[in-house]
Amino acid sequence: MVRLSAFFRNPFSFFFTRSGKEERVATYVIREHERGRPLHDILEDAYIRNRLTDSEIARLLDRPEVVRALGESVVTPERERRA
Repeated sequence: MVRLSAFFRNPFSFFFTRSGKEERVATYVIREHERGRPLHDILEDAYIRNRLTDSEIARLLDRPEVVRALGESVVTPERERRA
């Protein structure tokens, strides 16, 4: 019943939830970039292609922690390429 009351307090909260899958992929992208790999190559990995759709990848590139870790100058060209 607690979940139902939480739903009525904020019925649109599910729009803002992140899946564990997306969390793991974001961690993977950041780790691989810290190892020196270019973002474009990372996003073409089978690990990512098998787990995220194109729209989920676009959402990944908007995540603040990803942008902060990789840098706006790295993420922006990839966003534009995928648009």
